Amino acid sequence: MAIKLENYEEFLEDIAPEIRNVLEGTFSEATHVMSPTGLQTYLEGAKALANLGRGSDLVISYLQEMPLVVKECGEDVIADCIAAALKLSSMTSGEVIALLFSSLPTASRRLGDAELLRGYLTLIHQLSATAARGLRPMLSHVDELLSKLTLSGLRRWANFGVQAYRRDFQNLTAYFNLESQDSLAVLQKERRGTLFIDTQRKLNFYLRALWGRDFFLRPTGADYTDFKPYIEKHIVHMPDAVDAIGDISGLELYRATCAHMAAHICYTSSRISAEELGPAQMFFIALVEDARVEYKAIREFPGLKKLWRSLLVLEYEDEPEHKTIPILEHFALMLLDASERSGDEELNALADRFHEEIEERQDDNRFSWNLGVDLFNLFMARREVPSLRILDRIRIPYRDDNRFVWEFEEFDWDQGTEYLPASQRQVRRTVSVMEMINELDCELAGDDAQEIWTCQTELFPYEDQGVSFNEMWGKEPISEPFHYQEWDYQIQLHRPDWVTLYEKRQPRGDPETINDIITEYKPVAHRIKQIIDLLTPEGVQRVRNMEDGDEIDINAAIDAMVAIRMGEQPNPRITMRNVLKTRDLSVVVLMDLSESTNETVEGSDKTILQLTKEASTLVATAIDGIGDPFALHGFASDGRHDVQYYRFKDFNQHFDDEVKARLAGMQGGLSTRMGAAMRHAGQHLLKQPERRKLLLIITDGEPADIDERDPQHLRHDTRKAVEELYSRGVMSYCLTLDPNADSYVKRIFGMNNYTIIDNVEKLPEKLPVLFATLTS
Repeated sequence: MAIKLENYEEFLEDIAPEIRNVLEGTFSEATHVMSPTGLQTYLEGAKALANLGRGSDLVISYLQEMPLVVKECGEDVIADCIAAALKLSSMTSGEVIALLFSSLPTASRRLGDAELLRGYLTLIHQLSATAARGLRPMLSHVDELLSKLTLSGLRRWANFGVQAYRRDFQNLTAYFNLESQDSLAVLQKERRGTLFIDTQRKLNFYLRALWGRDFFLRPTGADYTDFKPYIEKHIVHMPDAVDAIGDISGLELYRATCAHMAAHICYTSSRISAEELGPAQMFFIALVEDARVEYKAIREFPGLKKLWRSLLVLEYEDEPEHKTIPILEHFALMLLDASERSGDEELNALADRFHEEIEERQDDNRFSWNLGVDLFNLFMARREVPSLRILDRIRIPYRDDNRFVWEFEEFDWDQGTEYLPASQRQVRRTVSVMEMINELDCELAGDDAQEIWTCQTELFPYEDQGVSFNEMWGKEPISEPFHYQEWDYQIQLHRPDWVTLYEKRQPRGDPETINDIITEYKPVAHRIKQIIDLLTPEGVQRVRNMEDGDEIDINAAIDAMVAIRMGEQPNPRITMRNVLKTRDLSVVVLMDLSESTNETVEGSDKTILQLTKEASTLVATAIDGIGDPFALHGFASDGRHDVQYYRFKDFNQHFDDEVKARLAGMQGGLSTRMGAAMRHAGQHLLKQPERRKLLLIITDGEPADIDERDPQHLRHDTRKAVEELYSRGVMSYCLTLDPNADSYVKRIFGMNNYTIIDNVEKLPEKLPVLFATLTS
């Protein structure tokens, strides 16, 4: 069906004649690149810009240029462009906004991706607040700037000018007009070797010539250290710029990268299940899977072997962080080239096994799973498995992050078992040593065992491995990874998918431990009961003295009649209304379970972890008595790739022996990456139907992690997480046990959203009272 301008007559009534004439000329072009919904947004935008009263040039520029922008980046960016223009209208002139629209086709063509174009609009908005005089000259040179710089490079170039000439308007204008030596010097410094947009067409033809099909290649901002290309929804996300490595040009690196990811897409018929695998195991399996798809690609196109081999034999000047990294890099070369050997006979045997079996099992990714696990076990036996952060920095520059390889199952601890017949439910028992020895049928039973026995005393195997049978066989499930952004205060931007979080479960303990805590704090429990009685919803209340109530208040009406008879002015508030008083609140108590919680409190024989456990028990008792839905969660972290999140009690669980056993088994370790844990806790809260949502954080120190040397980075990210949650209706409150927290906690959580407890032993008493104050 043909789309005509007359169909949108209602949008044209108030538009000036000269604008309407331009629209009639551009509408035909717009219909070829926009859907009816996009056209409606396009015309609504023209109407909004006309209402600004900044002249017709602005609207004409928008109408002429926007179809070209949509052709490059899709119609979803129309609303973003309109919003950016409306924001700028309060900061700059209509001429500059018109100049922005004139530069958008160039920016969209050079950036080539909707997300990058949105980043460009954000940069323009930031500059309008910090360097408004530089906008006009910069927009006049957008073509030259983006032909040499990536978006992140343009941002750094602009920020240098803002910081250097914030109060020197003349030099500021010269800088953004590319007239000063500083401007040209910084431009040269930020210039990258090869821009993706300059090679995209060549790469598309290259892949089409190899596999006879089209691949969707998109640029992605690669402005942080650990960026790796990735495949998502069959779209190949490439770095927006790369530098030459030695004698390998940027174009060759792009060719190697896109060919490797295309091999994944073409030769992956099914995903590998990540169930019950740790992140390090997944890395080793993916290393073999990379070799499998490369083997298949090389069988069809032998020239790819030379291309990939040239990047695997590169020599690096910098020493690796761990001795295992160069071994794994050489092992990847051994899998690619059967003639390569190493001085390690066990690694040689694994490489030989790969080359012997790959021809027969080249289409079976289970082969990669088996060989990868054997490789992991080899290094684990030698105690040479580095952290995931170090593994992810392996120096193979053309490979992606392998997210396309994995399949993650739906993860719900609470689903399914309650509907099983009693004969099929898993039973957990604590038994004596002799019962364990005499009755054990299969000591290596899997997760589907009908019963799980825990020996009440530690029983060690004949071969002294340093761990008991309980520790050796006790396994807890791990969730699929959750990826969260993280705020970088230095560049004032979010790092997308920067943090990886896993939901795990700590081992169970004895629920009687929690009951003993409740008994120990009986006086406190009595005070909690009094608080509960005050907080319990009061049901229907009658509100009197109203002007517009639902029914007449007889007593007030009589008083009004008496006043009239006495010649006085009567009180008009003679009605009343019945109001239902109910609580509408859900709570997550988020506990910091870092290594520092294992420290003993000064002047006490208890650790901070014990006091946290006691406090969480008492506050759980309080909330459970009130009836508010609540959850008890904890967190710790081992770098940004492994934030561990523990769910001791969920909203739909009762505070029963199962939850108490989880709380009793609470353990502390690792570091405190608070922002990611808060964002994940917020996701759980936002699923609750209650109107008011509270996130109560219990911590003994400031945010910190092993891979962040800048102490301000995680503080700023946590503050940003607080702001993000608040904007979505979640209130964050911090209860800190750090007596020196005044220097940072106020800036993170705000003036009235924290409490510092100097005497840590008072925590079990203060927390329930504090909760009552927050939620009343």
